[in-house]
Amino acid sequence: MNHSIIKEIKSDQKEFYKQFLGHGLIHDEESFRITPNDDLHLDFPTKDKEDSFTLGAYIGNALGGVVSFERDGSNREKLRHKGILFRMYVANEYRGQGLSKELIDALLVRVRKIGDIEQINLTVIANNDKAKALYEKFGFNTFSSEEHAIKWKGKYFTEDQMVLRIIYNPY
Repeated sequence: MNHSIIKEIKSDQKEFYKQFLGHGLIHDEESFRITPNDDLHLDFPTKDKEDSFTLGAYIGNALGGVVSFERDGSNREKLRHKGILFRMYVANEYRGQGLSKELIDALLVRVRKIGDIEQINLTVIANNDKAKALYEKFGFNTFSSEEHAIKWKGKYFTEDQMVLRIIYNPY
């Protein structure tokens, strides 16, 4: 395994980030909800805040993987206890080296410091067994499945929704 460094990618690095993720949107298109064409019109996915950030896994000067987190209820009081893990991607040449685990570890450390996030939700393509197994190792559980959630090139994909409860607050 190569030595990696996890650090935040800021919005002023938007083009660098979009170039990296764009590769994934082309070569792993069935793993994403967005297409390269969709991404052309999207801004940077997070807001450079404590509860809205993107992390990158670097090996030397090369970006090997990314993951983003955002508070679900940034503008809704009743949803502020939830966050969303999204746009998780590790380039093919860096897979199997533990970058996904390192990215999720770093994300969870940072989210736990926020203090009032009680759960993290994510969606994953239901047949992406490797990704689901990784999320399950961190304690994520599937709570729902949506058949035909995505339709791409005439093919339907089922999405699983997963949750990790960080703080259990029954009331």
